[in-house]
Amino acid sequence: MGRYTIRRLLQMIPVVIGTTFLIYFCTWKLPGDPFAGKCGQRPCSSEYIAYQTNRLNLNDNIFVQYFKYMKDLLTGNFGTTFAGDSVAHLIAQAFPITLRLTVIAIIVELVIGIGLGILSALRRGGILDNSVLIFTLLVISVPIFVVGFLAQYIFGVRLGWFPVTVGPDAPVGDLILPAIVLASISLAFVARLMRASLAEAMSSDHVRTAKAKGLSHRTAVMKHGVRNSLIPVITFIGADFGVLLGGAIVTEGIFNIAGIGGLTYNAIRAREGATVVAVTTLVVLVFLVVNLLVDLLYAVLDPRIRYE
Repeated sequence: MGRYTIRRLLQMIPVVIGTTFLIYFCTWKLPGDPFAGKCGQRPCSSEYIAYQTNRLNLNDNIFVQYFKYMKDLLTGNFGTTFAGDSVAHLIAQAFPITLRLTVIAIIVELVIGIGLGILSALRRGGILDNSVLIFTLLVISVPIFVVGFLAQYIFGVRLGWFPVTVGPDAPVGDLILPAIVLASISLAFVARLMRASLAEAMSSDHVRTAKAKGLSHRTAVMKHGVRNSLIPVITFIGADFGVLLGGAIVTEGIFNIAGIGGLTYNAIRAREGATVVAVTTLVVLVFLVVNLLVDLLYAVLDPRIRYE
């Protein structure tokens, strides 16, 4: 497994370079004036434009620009915004909040999604199974902003179970409802995927053999059925982690969360290239590490899988 891990880590290098270069190219080579609106209603002075152009190396070739930017990035210098704010400081404030939100959302997916999938698979064709299928289809069909506003109104305004907006420090209690909203669509997919995977596993030869040897139905389900059925579910969740981490813009906007989603959205609107590239690089790295951990988890779930 050690050699496999090293090989996967080496494979991450071209992925990181390719994704960050693509984002860097799209950020700084899009048509338009990168300094438009940076000085209010007045056009920016020639001195300001010359200073920012030199600071951002915009007179260099795009490959030279990217090389200089990545060199600074590897030394911990994430750059500064046009207003002079440190990008590293902005990320340090916003990223932990979004990371907490994403982790809670993943826990919701695991607990509720897998739980519903198991119950549905064991009661195929029954009322519970049909109810789960209808519920998940409804959740998948409704846009995330509709789910967010409904949850905010019902559980925040009407019932008062959760705060309507999240405080500046984003405590875990305030993030529970936003995390449920963020995980809602993925939760529905996890439940359906777990249902299909477990239903297939329960009809496989090794589960029938386990029952024939005298194992109880519950032991056969949990030890042989559920364990093997988790592999496609864990694969989906591993890929979904990066999606949730980078796609929390709508949820964070609804619940007024000062996370990475809002930071990225504002940076895109303001064409703050340094912020956009830095956030994207961070999300890509987290996504790759999580997927590596998921791959290593396969051997734990299924002893038949070996990497060496």
